[in-house]
Amino acid sequence: MLTAVLVVIHLIVSVGLILFILLHSGRGGGLSDMFGGSIGTAASGSTVVERNLDRITIILIVIFAFTSLTLGLRL
Repeated sequence: MLTAVLVVIHLIVSVGLILFILLHSGRGGGLSDMFGGSIGTAASGSTVVERNLDRITIILIVIFAFTSLTLGLRL
């Protein structure tokens, strides 16, 4: 039962991690610029949206690592 719950959490976190990584801006800007306003990061520094994307991505990475290790040890 616990393994099935972990697999579901792992799948949801995996999809969320893919989406949030794609939202990050690359070298020339990215999808996060749509939400960050018209001023680029070079002129204004790190925007609130980018910091929140970073925080959410790090949280998802930690959950992904935890579920990966737990599933690896249980199976």
